[in-house]
Amino acid sequence: QVQLVESGGGLVQPGGSLRLSCVASGTIFSINAMGWYRQAPGKERELVASITSGSSTNYADSVKGRATISRDNAKNTVYLQMNSLKPEDTAVYYCNAMIETVGHGVFNRLDAWGQGTLVTVSS
Repeated sequence: QVQLVESGGGLVQPGGSLRLSCVASGTIFSINAMGWYRQAPGKERELVASITSGSSTNYADSVKGRATISRDNAKNTVYLQMNSLKPEDTAVYYCNAMIETVGHGVFNRLDAWGQGTLVTVSS
């Protein structure tokens, strides 16, 4: 079984910064693309940033210039550094990963999600 656990959320003032972390654990053969999504109450989940296995990145227009996604393959970890935070960044942030697993000689591919970490931007 594969588990993704996010951390780093909290309360920050507008203009402040946060770094979110997501660690994947379990029976993992490889991790392909990873990403961060966010969801505010009453709104649908949206993609914030993604990063491929080759470290190619993509960002939502709303966070370009303020967010940086990175990964540490040795630690099975993806990060999201967010600067110049705005109240509209307030949301639950979810980690996502496309993971290849192996067990009993059988390979499987799964789309894994973390439980979410709350980011609140308010003065």
